[in-house]
Amino acid sequence: MTVFRKTVLSLAVGALLSFPLAVQAAELDNMVQSFLEFEQLEHRSQKGTDVWAWDAQGWIGTDTDKLWLKTEGEAPEKGKVHEAGVQLLYSRMVSDFFDLQAGLRHDFRPAPERTYAVVGLKGMAKYFIETDMAAFVSEKGDLSARFKAEADLLLTQRLVLEPSIETNLFAQDVKEYDVGKGIADVGLGLRLRYEVRREFAPYVGVNWTRKLGETAVRARAENERREDLALVVGVRFWF
Repeated sequence: MTVFRKTVLSLAVGALLSFPLAVQAAELDNMVQSFLEFEQLEHRSQKGTDVWAWDAQGWIGTDTDKLWLKTEGEAPEKGKVHEAGVQLLYSRMVSDFFDLQAGLRHDFRPAPERTYAVVGLKGMAKYFIETDMAAFVSEKGDLSARFKAEADLLLTQRLVLEPSIETNLFAQDVKEYDVGKGIADVGLGLRLRYEVRREFAPYVGVNWTRKLGETAVRARAENERREDLALVVGVRFWF
């Protein structure tokens, strides 16, 4: 048998042996799975009225295609919910680290209720920074954007420090919500959690928010607070 025939035969045998593994890997990629996480479920003690806040998200789908559900909001200790919204998004993997997402967002509070079209990117940037950026167009034609980022800094195997940042931008004034054109606000957080298990972790921390630009001017005119610093106690869990 010539060297050429031996080489061809070896490649053929190798391909046949590796075919079941390739099929199995493809089946795993197409396996439908689900995930639900309450990233923040916390009490915020701050000047004025203390609030409860939540930030949760979940998905169902494959490694390539997912249906996402996101919700976040705030409610004072006494009184009605004053911020609440939900997003339903289709997500498609466009690289090893990022998904392209598109769908709908609906804000129940503050009033008036409003629905938005959404397009964004979600994934892992350099240095293991989780990012979530999205643009919104409301039913009234208002254009806005939101950027969120956070990272996990392992102090020990169970103790994790999580810095985070969030900001909202608007392409025009939105008088119904007392929001001005430009960067409307910024929020910074620092939370220290203890992972009793990876799926369950109580935490403590601080959360600072500040209204900016024209939005801050409007808040001042309405005698509303432009800045809040809160001590937070909460729990993070997923399944």
